Amino acid sequence: MRVLMIGDIVGKPGRRMVEQWLPRLVDERGIDFVVANAENAAGGNGLTHEIADALLALGVDVMTSGNHIFDKREILDFIDDVDRVLRPVNYPPSTPGRGFVVASTRSGQRVAVVNVSGRTFMPAQYDDPFRAMDAVLAELPPVDAILVDVHAETTSEKAALGWYLDGRVALVVGTHTHVQTADERVLPQGTGFLSDLGMTGPYNSVIGVRTDLVLQKFLTQMPVRFDTASGPAQFCGLVADIEAGRTRFLERIFIREPAGGGSA
Repeated sequence: MRVLMIGDIVGKPGRRMVEQWLPRLVDERGIDFVVANAENAAGGNGLTHEIADALLALGVDVMTSGNHIFDKREILDFIDDVDRVLRPVNYPPSTPGRGFVVASTRSGQRVAVVNVSGRTFMPAQYDDPFRAMDAVLAELPPVDAILVDVHAETTSEKAALGWYLDGRVALVVGTHTHVQTADERVLPQGTGFLSDLGMTGPYNSVIGVRTDLVLQKFLTQMPVRFDTASGPAQFCGLVADIEAGRTRFLERIFIREPAGGGSA
């Protein structure tokens, strides 16, 4: 099977890039299954039901998330009912939503998608991601591939989880930092790995946010409302070929609109 993982979708510019490029990539690359991190898809923070439905209609099969998944309160109205929207599995057990799902590819194969958060420099509510992954893997039914989104701040924690899961899952990719890394590789036991998929959103920005607002925050240390930047955008992700539960080949995807392109 061929899987496409899409890095953090940020606001309307990110959604525009998904709308423009996802159908083309699915067709040209023969993509069987699509996972996108969508926790910043609604105005740069959180996810709404309308946007979740729109991303599903565009061809996203599963949406992962992270520490911003509950920024829009309306998520509480539907996260328990939409099994294709995940929150990190290592939230406390009473947290609404689910941390993994088993779904079918376009060719009928079974794929498990797991969303887990790191703890280093992240909010304090998360349980140990290593033990959380052990528990999930013990619970999963037999599947053709397991895909893991590690939403974490540090490359060291993401890399450690990649090595910890090597040979037990097909693919481990990082999200959250909004900067694509160039360390894609297949680990010795067949697990594909990339520290961070990068950001699908406006690139004339500070990781998707208006530069003037971020500079104001750094220069004054006062509270500032962060709004999504406008202008040209980029599409970041990873394509992986998976066979018998192991990654055989992977390739980073990085597409940028021309400097004069884009709008809101």
